[in-house]
Amino acid sequence: MTSQGTHVGEGQARPRRTRPLLEVIALGPADAVAADEGGADRIELVTAMEADGLSPDPSVVAAIRRRTPIPIRVMLRANEGFTTTPSELTRLRGLASEYAEAGADGFVLGFLTPTLEIDGAATLALVEGLAGAPWTFHRAIDHALDTDAAWRAVTSLPGLTEVLTAGSARGVDAGMDELVARAKADPMVADRIMAGGGLRAEHVPWLAHAGIRAFHVGTAVRPGGSWEASVDPGYVRAWRTLVDDEVARAIDLASSR
Repeated sequence: MTSQGTHVGEGQARPRRTRPLLEVIALGPADAVAADEGGADRIELVTAMEADGLSPDPSVVAAIRRRTPIPIRVMLRANEGFTTTPSELTRLRGLASEYAEAGADGFVLGFLTPTLEIDGAATLALVEGLAGAPWTFHRAIDHALDTDAAWRAVTSLPGLTEVLTAGSARGVDAGMDELVARAKADPMVADRIMAGGGLRAEHVPWLAHAGIRAFHVGTAVRPGGSWEASVDPGYVRAWRTLVDDEVARAIDLASSR
């Protein structure tokens, strides 16, 4: 469903981001160090990418923090799928506390109901235990039945800084029109979008000109595009240059109009 305008609620406004955000998926300390060396702004720390990313062991957070100061957002997701249970929420609350003690700066989370609506109650129940830490709503939003309703529900949640989205459950290739339309319809929504999920270099200029300022990469910064390969700092550096240049170009073009 292509958005015709989903507005961030009153009180949710914040200054527009100008410097682009580059987030890299890390599976362990070596990935985190490489992301930092390449100029990434932060990492999303996960395990089990075959399940689209689950919560890692807290010891991994501590190991990363000993090696690099790069900001860490940790996945809060214990099971495959996007629904949750009271027992999973209890486990995730405990993990969130352990992650924070180990040096995490923020979190990545979000849930859907069995009818593919945003599960605001479950998400808020977990957010309320994060002690005000910033967090990202992950790509569960791309699986929602009504994406306009999903965006209205998500952007009202406290502490949210970005929504990781490809615009489609099938990835950015399929979701480009949705991302561009949604970003152009509302600059404040554009500022919440973090484009990711099969993001490729050729997508970036279009997204930047639509007003999107946050970008998320995983296999794109690994040789051969494989999760079996470690993050390469040279690949990250190339993405850093790309997003910086394209966002600067978009801002210059907009200011000249």
